[in-house]
This record gives sequence, C-alpha cells and structure tokens, in this order.
Amino acid sequence: MEILKTSELKKYYGKGESLVKALDNVNLDINEGEFTAVVGTSGSGKSTLLHLLGGLDRPTAGKVFIDGKDIYSMKDDKLAVFRRRKIGFVFQSFNLIPVLNVWENVVFPIGLDGKDVDEVYIEELMETLGIYNKKNMLTNALSGGQQQRVAIARALSTKPSIILADEPTGNLDSKTGQEVMNLLKLSVKKYHQTLVMITHNDKVAQMADRVIRIEDGKIVGGLRNE
Repeated sequence: MEILKTSELKKYYGKGESLVKALDNVNLDINEGEFTAVVGTSGSGKSTLLHLLGGLDRPTAGKVFIDGKDIYSMKDDKLAVFRRRKIGFVFQSFNLIPVLNVWENVVFPIGLDGKDVDEVYIEELMETLGIYNKKNMLTNALSGGQQQRVAIARALSTKPSIILADEPTGNLDSKTGQEVMNLLKLSVKKYHQTLVMITHNDKVAQMADRVIRIEDGKIVGGLRNE
C-alpha cells in the first residue's frame, strides 16, 4: 500500500544563467513498510528530496502526498503539526538538546504536541536501542553511536508513519555505523514504520529493500517499472 508519493516535484534556485535545478520533475512512490535508500553524490539533489518529502521546505512546483494528503496544500502551522505527528527525522548531526537528559530528549516531540507520554512504549523502545540504562545522562556524555541511538528513539517516540534519515551513519565509524543501521532497521520493522534514508555509502544502501539513485536532480535508477 502506497504511503508516500511525489508528482512532478521540482525545486529550482536562482534565475537565468544561474538557475540551478536541485530537483527536476521527480515522480516517486514508496510503499508502507518499505525501507528505501536514496543514493547519489554530493549535490545530486538527495538532501533536497528528503527535505521536500518531510515538509521541511516548499517545492517550486509539484506535489508530495503522505497517506493520500497533499501536504503542501496545508498552511505552515497545519503542516508543522502534520509533520510532527506523521514523520520522524534522524539527522547526521544528531540535533539533540544538550541541557536535557536522554529520556527528556526522546520524549521532547511528544511534549511539543501536548500529548501524554506512553512510558511503556518509550521504555521498550529505549531498551531495543540499548540506551535505557543511559536515560538520566546528558547526551554530551555519550559516544557518537549512543547519541545517534537517542536520535533514533526520539524520531520513533511519536509513533510516526514515516522515518526520514539523512546520512544517519555519516558521523560514525564503520563498525558503529553498522550497529546503528541494524538497530534502525530492527526498530522500523518492529514498529511497522516506513524508512527513507539518504546516503552516499553504497554498503549502507545495500541494507535497504530498494535503492533509488539520483543524479543532477533526476531519478536515474530504482523506479518501480525497472
């Protein structure tokens, strides 16, 4: 069942001779429960695509549908709420809040939504990711791999439909990166979520169910009809 779809998605910067087509007429569909890796070199458009899939930036033209909803037909405040409830983000730089401990970082998005914390779920999630015993520690006392596990737990804490991961192993050594990827894949499978990850690392990409290649703002491999 299709959970995410783009229609003639475009993102252009500049004008005339300085026009840059970061994304150029991208048509893409992703099924519920699928782990999709988007690969490409630096400047290929993969980060731009991820930001548009997640409602973090508005396209020049085209549409993004999540659960059948045209997300860019929403005003900014409604889009922010939709994004918070439907999408979990994992970034290369972790983006944790240093003055909060591990538990507080993980449940932070739930508080933003004014909802009660499902403590049983959060404890199980943190146990799965191997960070429950660190719950009272400040995040800057953790290793890079542990911080990325906290970031993954935070992304999963609101029980989103989709996880968008931007180079989640980019700041980790290869062994830690492999461990984090195994945990991320285990978590999204266990909690029946859809994972879209961008990476320039072909070895990491091979863990996905499907690999989409992007070059110069266009998808050049991995579409359904191939």
